[in-house]
Amino acid sequence: MEHKIMENLKYTLDHEWAKIENETLTFGITDFAQSSLGDIVFVELPEIGTTVEKGTSCGVIESIKSVNDIFPPTSGEILDVNQDVIDSPENLNNDAYDSWLVKIKLSNVEQIDELLNSQEYLEHCKKNS
Repeated sequence: MEHKIMENLKYTLDHEWAKIENETLTFGITDFAQSSLGDIVFVELPEIGTTVEKGTSCGVIESIKSVNDIFPPTSGEILDVNQDVIDSPENLNNDAYDSWLVKIKLSNVEQIDELLNSQEYLEHCKKNS
């Protein structure tokens, strides 16, 4: 199955996409992640103002199949969360790239270099499907 991968975004090994604008990183789950999860029924996101660490869970996505932690692609302070996704988690199943989860003020810009580009992410998906 072909999964939608956006060329202008960065990706994590945990199937999250990231868009970087100045010192703000917006992230969500990828098409691969949402199709693997199935119907998403609940999303829990961190509080605005919270400091998160890369690799440490900052929220939860629950589907009819499983409960999965959300890992921020970088460390930083939570600037905003997508209330629409909390209120209507099924929106993630419509188009994962339209429904961002969290905006982070980057505390370590070098962590961006550790993210995958679209081609590297495509290869990662092929190995894991």
